Amino acid sequence: MNNYQTGHFSEFLALMFLRCKGYRKVSTNVDGGNGTGAGEIDLIVRKGRMLVFVEVKKRAAIEDAVYAILPNQQQRIRRAAEAFLAKHPQYADFDVRFDAVFVELPFRFRHIQNAF
Repeated sequence: MNNYQTGHFSEFLALMFLRCKGYRKVSTNVDGGNGTGAGEIDLIVRKGRMLVFVEVKKRAAIEDAVYAILPNQQQRIRRAAEAFLAKHPQYADFDVRFDAVFVELPFRFRHIQNAF
């Protein structure tokens, strides 16, 4: 598999991992929109009234993934989340959180709540 394929496979595995923890899928690979300075959100999940925007990072070692979400990427993800919420008013009264799931293939995960 190339990097693109392993990235999407890692996102799928992260979603299955979160589902096992009681989260439900809202959307995947959400683009913040052209010209907004927003990035892409890998996963959006919910648990009760909590809406969670998740960044998935795959690395050869989980310890390396922890440092992979840089401040400028965090800002782009926040802008994309704002754009998503503006387009989906049904989530207006939900609490919002930004998590990260770090993946080391084949099957090692670390879920960080309130990662940024």
